[in-house]
Amino acid sequence: MKNNLIEELTWRGLVHNIMPGTEEQLAKEMTSGYVGFDPTADSLHVGSLVPIFLLVHLQRHGHRPIALVGGATGFIGDPTGKSAERNLLDEETLNTYIAGIKGQLARFLDFDSNNANSAILVNNYDWMKDFSFIDFARNVGKHITVNYMMAKDSVKSRLGAESNVGMSFTEFTYQLIQGYDYLHLYKTLGVKLQMGGSDQWGNITTGTELIRRTVQGEAFAFTCPLTTKADGSKFGKSEGGENVWLDKNRTSPYKFYQFWLNQADTDAERYIKIYTFLEKEAIDDLIERHRQEPHLRELQRKLATELTILVHGVEELRKAEKASQVLFGKSTSEDLKELDASTFMSVFEGVPQVTISRDSLDAGLDIVDALTQGEIFLKSKGEARRELKANSISVNKEKIEENYQLTTTDLLAKQYILLQKGKKNYFILIVE
Repeated sequence: MKNNLIEELTWRGLVHNIMPGTEEQLAKEMTSGYVGFDPTADSLHVGSLVPIFLLVHLQRHGHRPIALVGGATGFIGDPTGKSAERNLLDEETLNTYIAGIKGQLARFLDFDSNNANSAILVNNYDWMKDFSFIDFARNVGKHITVNYMMAKDSVKSRLGAESNVGMSFTEFTYQLIQGYDYLHLYKTLGVKLQMGGSDQWGNITTGTELIRRTVQGEAFAFTCPLTTKADGSKFGKSEGGENVWLDKNRTSPYKFYQFWLNQADTDAERYIKIYTFLEKEAIDDLIERHRQEPHLRELQRKLATELTILVHGVEELRKAEKASQVLFGKSTSEDLKELDASTFMSVFEGVPQVTISRDSLDAGLDIVDALTQGEIFLKSKGEARRELKANSISVNKEKIEENYQLTTTDLLAKQYILLQKGKKNYFILIVE
């Protein structure tokens, strides 16, 4: 399989820049390659999926993937693509972030097998923590000129006439530290390949240059394009402008599923190649069927299904699909009862709600009183009775009559009751 890696990544749209000789190196022998992950939170987000997929493809083609978590560089912050300097993190926060990222990478990569290409996870803090400034200046700094560093786009953009921010010495040295990571991994683990986003090309080639100048070694690199939407806007955020995280406590599996389900047709055709491991024939067939009947959104459904399974597992996919049916399709009270509290609130985010006491349900809460709690949903008891007589009120997706009494048996996920007028007007009672 080694010979096919670059070919596969190319048709998937995952190759942007590639250093001469890289393809030949991958065809020649099992090669160790790495990607760095910057610990800026305790979770990765969908913007991190492409570098993760690069490592998975590397492993699937018989090579050894190495995931580097930047415990040391996380103290500094990568200036690439940033218009201002990032706040520095304290050690406790950084360690929390690293632990979260480690757990997520294990969902994708095989770290535990006895195979020669079993994945390895490293933290650059382990070799940088005892590296003195004098040693760094003598053993690393003297090999790379300031002229070379100044020529990098990530530096020029911050030092140009249009920038009034500038760049600290700390950030300026980032490319040297990242370059030293490559040199260290080259010498200790035989790493000969670094991969990353196209914006990392400058930092990555500093590493290959440092290897060439210090140990006269040959190292390789390739980068992938940064994923964008068809309109040119940045990919990876929800419609509300929030990051879509891989941690279900930050972005629920339901929201994650919906994020992929809501992609535009032209984007979905690109994303199905980038963000799944489906074979070319299967993808070509999917795209053709989608073009024939785009209203079925088969492409988006497959994309959402594959990614939700990869990130959250089959059970969370089932919950996400059930939750989607609850809000957008025909569903029953039984479907609602299958939702856990987190999924329920994700589905009905933004729906008006009011809190009532559990005691009020013990003796039965009159439906008219429930509908007019806080006068948020229905404004008066007269309006509530009219809607009840018109048979337009439902409790947990089931039509009810005017004399209905709410009790604890109506609770969903042990704390919610869903009231509904017509098809689209919802109201939530939170019971505490």
